[in-house]
Amino acid sequence: MSHVLTEITPLSEKDCFYIVERHKSEFLFPLHRHREYELNFIENGRGVRRIVGDSVEQIDSYELTLIAGEELEHAWEQGSCTESDIREITIQFSPDLFSNETLNKNQFADIHKMLSKARLGLTFPLGTILKVYSLLDGLATETQRFDQYLHFLKILNILSESQDARVLASSSFAHTKEDTESRRVLKVKQYIATHSAEPLRLEDLASLCGMSPSSFSRFFRQRTGRTVMDYILDIRLGHAARMLVDTSSGISEICYACGFNNLSNFNRIFKAKRGCTPRDFRALFKKNKVFV
Repeated sequence: MSHVLTEITPLSEKDCFYIVERHKSEFLFPLHRHREYELNFIENGRGVRRIVGDSVEQIDSYELTLIAGEELEHAWEQGSCTESDIREITIQFSPDLFSNETLNKNQFADIHKMLSKARLGLTFPLGTILKVYSLLDGLATETQRFDQYLHFLKILNILSESQDARVLASSSFAHTKEDTESRRVLKVKQYIATHSAEPLRLEDLASLCGMSPSSFSRFFRQRTGRTVMDYILDIRLGHAARMLVDTSSGISEICYACGFNNLSNFNRIFKAKRGCTPRDFRALFKKNKVFV
């Protein structure tokens, strides 16, 4: 695990959540992580660069991202943004705010599912942001604490209903366990995780489930929303990104250690999927890393 700044948040044991609204012209806080869950809203931030795990993207004018991974590195940095008045609302709340018993109730099923996805970082589309904008806008200035809590729950509920929220980091980079899948899907994913550096044949994966390759391909896509090859590629890229951050191994060595058999192909795929070359990705994390 890379040594990055572990933030001690201002959240009090007596409060359900901590909220702060800022107006700024630049982002200075380095790459960091913290135990608390975080919902971060940015307005007028076109061009700001968001880093969540091994996801590096430029945001648009409106940004709303939920982080629920204790070890998930994240930061927002200036990027190409030149705006002089960027508005940011940050809400941090404890993972203990909702007990497992509460999250397992039917009324919290969607929120439970959303928080599980947010272990990898979850960003929301503009349509969803507009649905919660007025609630976010008034949350920081709400003087009635109980009403503030109800509005916060309403925000989480609306976000949990979003059909287009997008997971950011790869599971292999963030070291998360996908423990809500069916037994057969988990078996395949565990096999891929263990053997990702080796050649992986569709026939061998299908045999783990007692299926033909074509049936298995349909089954995997129906259960995960992704093709088998896309999933394998994401796992390999996640391992490669983690090695770029945590080791001093050469890029060529990382390429072959993570199951790629061609360096130029590895560089091309990494840039297409991560928005920058492996070399630039390593430099970005090195620049943002704060040893403690």
